[in-house]
Amino acid sequence: MAESEPYLSPHRDCWDQTVRPRCLLAQLVTALPVQHFIRPDFAHTWTRGLPDGYLSPPTTGIPLEELESLHNGSMRNTGVSGALAAGLYATAAVAQTQCSNILVPTYSPPVVASGWQAQLVAGGLTKPRSIAFDSTGALLVVESGQGISRHRFTDNGGTCLASNHSHMLVDLATLNHGLALSNDGNTIYASSAEAVFAWAYDARGGRVTGQPQTIVANMSNSDLVTRTLLMSKKQPGTLLVSRGSGDNDAIQTEDVTNGLSQIRAFNLTNLTSSSSPYNFNTDGAVLGWGLRNSVGVSEHPVTGGIYAVENSVDGVQRNGVDVHENNPGEELNFLGYLNGTQGGTGNFGYPHCFAVWQVDEIPENDGLAVGKQFAVQENSTLRDETCAEDYVPPRLTFPAHYAPLDIKFSAGGEEAYITFRGSFDRSSPVGYRLSSIAFNAATGEPVAAADSNDALTDVLTNPDNTACPDRCFRPVGLAFDSAGRLWMSSDSTGEIYVLQRTGESGSGTFVQPSGGSGSGSNSGGNGGGSDNAAAGLRASETAMTDWMIAAALGVWLAVV
Repeated sequence: MAESEPYLSPHRDCWDQTVRPRCLLAQLVTALPVQHFIRPDFAHTWTRGLPDGYLSPPTTGIPLEELESLHNGSMRNTGVSGALAAGLYATAAVAQTQCSNILVPTYSPPVVASGWQAQLVAGGLTKPRSIAFDSTGALLVVESGQGISRHRFTDNGGTCLASNHSHMLVDLATLNHGLALSNDGNTIYASSAEAVFAWAYDARGGRVTGQPQTIVANMSNSDLVTRTLLMSKKQPGTLLVSRGSGDNDAIQTEDVTNGLSQIRAFNLTNLTSSSSPYNFNTDGAVLGWGLRNSVGVSEHPVTGGIYAVENSVDGVQRNGVDVHENNPGEELNFLGYLNGTQGGTGNFGYPHCFAVWQVDEIPENDGLAVGKQFAVQENSTLRDETCAEDYVPPRLTFPAHYAPLDIKFSAGGEEAYITFRGSFDRSSPVGYRLSSIAFNAATGEPVAAADSNDALTDVLTNPDNTACPDRCFRPVGLAFDSAGRLWMSSDSTGEIYVLQRTGESGSGTFVQPSGGSGSGSNSGGNGGGSDNAAAGLRASETAMTDWMIAAALGVWLAVV
């Protein structure tokens, strides 16, 4: 199938009578492993002529003329009986309402919060990190060490989605995390440890064109190598780039001109194909610095306020006493607005001052509370009072070592969702969850006070963190689709989840095959392997029910 041909929109139900016969049959055959049953010499595209947004199935299939003959009642070309044709229509209807290819993780299934439903919809990816949807509804995924893959899903409603197409869009092993799309959707931005690249993108065709252009450079670090990207919607053409520290407590971050531990904004509107790349250290506007590793960055959809989630320092001592188990806390920081009305250029304290989480474990803690900053080593020039006076405190503080990696706002701005990849520098594992924070949509401010220790509401968690990190999901990237569903990547397991609000009371639902034993087909997770995206996602197409295989065999017998 040519990549430029249209796919079936997941939200179409084939009610257009001019294309209904072809659409229904296309949906049926797409739901089946037809490449194993239909004669391979029929190499025509069998949904040719469907309106834009409908599905083009796999490369081999039944010629369009033969499918149309089913609807017209003429069986001369195929030999398909009227009864079989009627059965195919009935089977297609069933395929619309049953979720038949449910994936099951190889570890204990996640726990879903009340009012939510979650489902595993893809596996076999290589360290999936940032994710985003293009203008056609295709999911773009940065697979760390591989490049960018593109995935299409057949949507059967709710969280019931099945992969129907996958390919590597960009093969570039240096890409490791960052991903963004231009405001018009015609350019893809992705990052390595050293640079930000741009590709001209044909979303309808599912391909990039030409060679990548380097637009931001000079970002190499010895440590903390992710370069998160955010394209502003409030200030179109403004790209935010987050760069972490050179190591755990790099003293050189005290100098803003070295470019470490900061978030900068770059105006791309005047760039041409021949423009030299921006130098991260000397170009762009500094939105915040003294930020050890702010991997998640987001823009409030109503106010335009910029928020970042900070991964704080490991192995901290306070005046020579080890306090690292529960301090310092991770942070939600407010960086101001891109229009310059408030904030920007503030220093958030790293590498000298850090947010308190567990007050009673910090020696000499008079005047400290959750969210206030403490000095790691007090002396004549640096005390807790210095931290309060000279640095910007976090807007909210989270438990130490949770490791927040992404933040996305709901469309109305009343909630922010944060992935916590989980700890490595703690005796008992913590984090490993997707959580939400309530926001005042009008003001763009969190509802919880700055000293709150319960601002987080868990949405998706692992049932037993003692099994982590080896036998649990580790969430990274988030993206909302056009239906308002929240998608999430898990890099260590090579998986993609989708979540949707149900509004129902009682326990949330993690979708599993009938019986819910978790003993069905697994996701084929490949968090550290080398399988390509297409091969990995084919795992989601193999869990077929008996009636589907029987229907496919019926088609085979009819046309041979």
